[in-house]
Amino acid sequence: MNGKWIKRVLLLGLLLAIAAGFYYALAPKPILVDTAVISRNPLKVTVDEEGETRIREIYVVSAPIGGKVRRSPREVGDAAVKDKTLVAVIQPEDPSFLDIRTRRELEAAVAAAAATIVLTESEIRRARSELVFARSDLKRAQSLAGRGTISQRTLEKAALEVQVREAGLAQAEANLELRKRELESAKARLIGPEQQNAVDPGSSCCVEVRAPVSGRVLKIHHESEQIVRSGAPLLEIGDPHDLEIVVDLLSTDAVKVKAGAEAQIEGWGGIGVLKATVLRVDPAGFTKVSALGIEEQRVNTILDLTDDKKKWTELGHDFRVFVRITVWSSQGSLTVPLSALFRRGKDWTVFRVDEGVAMLTKVEIGQRNTEMAELLSGLTEGDMVVLHPSDKVSDKVAVERRDANASP
Repeated sequence: MNGKWIKRVLLLGLLLAIAAGFYYALAPKPILVDTAVISRNPLKVTVDEEGETRIREIYVVSAPIGGKVRRSPREVGDAAVKDKTLVAVIQPEDPSFLDIRTRRELEAAVAAAAATIVLTESEIRRARSELVFARSDLKRAQSLAGRGTISQRTLEKAALEVQVREAGLAQAEANLELRKRELESAKARLIGPEQQNAVDPGSSCCVEVRAPVSGRVLKIHHESEQIVRSGAPLLEIGDPHDLEIVVDLLSTDAVKVKAGAEAQIEGWGGIGVLKATVLRVDPAGFTKVSALGIEEQRVNTILDLTDDKKKWTELGHDFRVFVRITVWSSQGSLTVPLSALFRRGKDWTVFRVDEGVAMLTKVEIGQRNTEMAELLSGLTEGDMVVLHPSDKVSDKVAVERRDANASP
C-alpha cells in the first residue's frame, strides 16, 4: 500500500516538473534594456554653428586715378607701415591703336597746322614791315609838327597808327605760338603704342600709393601689371592680431542669443577650447541657400575672443571655427537623457522601471541640449528610465537591465 502511494507521489512530482518546464519555456522573458537614473546635473543649452574669423578693421586700398598699375611691390603677409610702405605704383596708360581713317585725319591735321604756321609767319613779317613804316611816318609827322606844318590831330593819328601796328605784330606773334602748339597737339594725337619707346620716360609722371595704416597685406587684387580704373581695389591691409568671429545663425536661434553671452570656440585647429563673448547680434538678417537648396533666414552674430592672444596666434583672417554659444545654463537641474524621451501624441513620455516592470510615464520638460533635458515634472530623483526603448517595450512589460549586477 505504501509502495503505491510512493509511486503516485513520484508520478505527480514528475508531472509537476514537466508542467513547470513547459511553463518556464513558454513564459515571456524580461526584455533586456539600457537604463539611466534620474539625477541632478549641470545643464547648459547652446546654439552651435560654424563661423569664420575676420579682422575687425580691413582697409581696402583703391586706385586714386585710372592708369596702368605696375606689378605689385608687395606680397601677401608683408608688413606695412602707415604712410611709409609703398604698396602700388600707377603710371599713365599707353595710347590706343589708330585705325587707318583716324590716322589719315590726324596726319591731315598735322599738315594743316604746319601750313597755318607758315601763314602766320608771313603775317608777322607783314606786321613788322607795316610797323616800321608807321614808325617812320610818325617821325616825319613829329618833325613837321615841330615846324608847325601839320596839325596836332595828324600827329596823334600817326602815333595811333604806330600803336595799332605794334598791337597787330603782337597779335601775329601770339597767333604763331598758338599755331605751334596746335601742331604739337596734332602730332601728339598721332602717337601710338608702337612709339612708346620713342617717348621720353621722364615726361610721364607716376603716382605712388602708400599704406594708409600699419598692419599686414591680406590680399592683393592686382598682382601683375594691368590697366585699372579710378577707385578699383588694389589690395587689403589689416592687423591680424585684432580678430573677431562672425557666425551666421538661423534667425530662430539668433533671437535666443544676447549680447555678453559666453561662447566656446572649438575645431579651430589648435589645442584646447578658446573662450569668447558675444559682442552683438545684427538687427537685420539675410537670405542664404543651404547645401540642400533650402532658403534660410540668417543673422550675423559677432563674437570677441577673450582668451589670451598667445593661445590663438595661429589664427588669421577668414579661418573656419566651430562655435558654441551658451543661451541658458543651470548648475543643478533635474535632468533626463534625451534618448529616454519619446512622443505620445502631444506629450513627452518615458518608460519608468518599477520593480522590473516598464511603466509608461508622462513627463514635462523645459530647456534641453543635444544630450539632456531639464525635467520639470513626472519623475523624481533616483527614478530609473529606459534608454532607446525599442518597439518590444510597452506599458507594464517586464524588463531587465543588461548589466544586472550594476547598481541603480
